[in-house]
Amino acid sequence: MKQQIHQYIVDLKDTLDLLPLERIDKAIHILHEARLHGRQVFIMGNGGSASTASHFVCDLGKNTRHASWPPFKVIGLADNMASFSAYANDEGYASVFAQQLAPFVQPDDVVIGISTSGNSPNVLAAIELANEAGALTIGFTGFEGGQLSPMVDLDLHVPSQCIEQVEDIHLMLEHLIVSVLRQLTQHQDMNEPVMQTAGV
Repeated sequence: MKQQIHQYIVDLKDTLDLLPLERIDKAIHILHEARLHGRQVFIMGNGGSASTASHFVCDLGKNTRHASWPPFKVIGLADNMASFSAYANDEGYASVFAQQLAPFVQPDDVVIGISTSGNSPNVLAAIELANEAGALTIGFTGFEGGQLSPMVDLDLHVPSQCIEQVEDIHLMLEHLIVSVLRQLTQHQDMNEPVMQTAGV
């Protein structure tokens, strides 16, 4: 058992070393701009990724608050079970996110799809709709990235074949992003531009 425990930790550390730091920096910049300009942020996922999406919504909305800064307008598409189940029952599971998103999404809003495989049909349908609406789209993916990776404007890909570790790191990325966004409110004037990593 100790060998398996050790190997899980070693593999997780190795995957963390491969994360795309420039893309994470870009995601933070996109969300920071969305906050400053009052743009909506929509987040979605299935199963464990639905939990990560809900966690992200909570943290982004609550843990970045500052009296001198506008709040995030963040909406979880996996959180309204009445709407979710109604669309699933009447129009099919693949419609559950796109149908909730359609009445609200605007150009330059941010739509985040979390899918370990990158092939969740309901996430793909919502991202397609978001792209057509002119929103900025971000994917949290794993494995080979699936169909989601090339569909989004920015893919935060976790290069792992272990679903548990992909989900571990997706949650870690959520915490990292929120932590940096919170620090921006503490150490920067609201009108000061955010510096991005070179090459982003």
